[in-house]
Amino acid sequence: MTVRRWAVLSSLLAPVALIGGWTAAAAVRPDFDQVRDTISALAAVDAPNRWIMTAGLAVVGACHVVTAAGLTGARPAGRVLLAVAGVASAAVAALPQPAAGHQVAAAVAFGALSIWPAVAAAPGVRSSWAATAVFLLCLAGFGLSLHADHLVGLAERVLAGAQVFWPAVAVLAHRDGGHRDR
Repeated sequence: MTVRRWAVLSSLLAPVALIGGWTAAAAVRPDFDQVRDTISALAAVDAPNRWIMTAGLAVVGACHVVTAAGLTGARPAGRVLLAVAGVASAAVAALPQPAAGHQVAAAVAFGALSIWPAVAAAPGVRSSWAATAVFLLCLAGFGLSLHADHLVGLAERVLAGAQVFWPAVAVLAHRDGGHRDR
């Protein structure tokens, strides 16, 4: 086995924390538009019940760091990138909008989460490069939506939702020995 058992739990908890966090935080804000508004707006300084999304982001960050430590079958540089993404995700929680550093932390998290699969070759070379290509396309789409100020929330949720599931894919494939796409 090339993954620690506790990494399975952390990799599966991350999507629950992120998607559950944005769903629960938006549910208590009837004025919130998930297609238009960002995830960070749910944890912004002036957001009601901001603790919900803040906790979700902090848990996701911790999960990525734990998963990186436990995914021993992946290349070390990729594991470091996943851990960097985790620390940056926690920084997004610690630096709510409009705090200085919030956008930088978010950019580091999204960037590291986009490229870590290819660098880690986790779960395998072809699938990792395919995931990175998809993530980079989603990241470009998010950037374009920010520039156009159109569908920003939707584009961010597609990107973040896709990225948060990949550690579980890598962990489960390594746990089962199914990483054969060299």
